[in-house]
Amino acid sequence: MIRRAVIAFATFVLLAGPAAALQPPAGQAPAGQEGFVQIDELPKDQQLPAAPLLIAAYAFVWVALMAYLWSIWNRLGTVEAEMRSLEQRKRQRDGS
Repeated sequence: MIRRAVIAFATFVLLAGPAAALQPPAGQAPAGQEGFVQIDELPKDQQLPAAPLLIAAYAFVWVALMAYLWSIWNRLGTVEAEMRSLEQRKRQRDGS
């Protein structure tokens, strides 16, 4: 019980500590920014186009999904082959 409490506290400190340190104090705007700045008003080196990142994320998900489905299909084929083998052994044993 104590071990779980210590692990939970350590996890909270590790995850919440760095995030809290990065946030500015309440009521203060981040340094160097006075308000909303549209993307086309930013310098080119600070613009990050979303389309390539979005396409890459979707491609990664689809490739991972296809790999997972292929592995299931492959394992299912192995199980079916083993079941056929067991059925043949049972027929041979019952027939003898």
